Amino acid sequence: MLQIGNLAKRTGVSTDTLRLYERRGLIRSERMANGYRIFDPQMERLVKLIRHGQSIGFTLREMEGIVAAVSGGILSAEEIAALIKDRIEAVDQKLGELAELRSMLVDLHDRACPLRA
Repeated sequence: MLQIGNLAKRTGVSTDTLRLYERRGLIRSERMANGYRIFDPQMERLVKLIRHGQSIGFTLREMEGIVAAVSGGILSAEEIAALIKDRIEAVDQKLGELAELRSMLVDLHDRACPLRA
């Protein structure tokens, strides 16, 4: 069993973040008689999964569903891959929109700036 400080150190997140995850139902702890939280060592894996998901663009709300599915064995590897593929497509769409915006800004700059760098 891990105390909250140990789990924070092992996962690289703050204790406040772990408390938030717990409030959102992403991870679970038990309370000792003195009120301290203790976490099952498997929570380390879930915290790392949440952080990784967030780092590739998933929101905490999206991670709630993913963690519930992974914890309950509901999602297969193929379904997780499909979720990631959907995220890739969303990123590609955003990149296209940003490229279009950049092109418009360059054009505007070229027309507005007499010195054209």
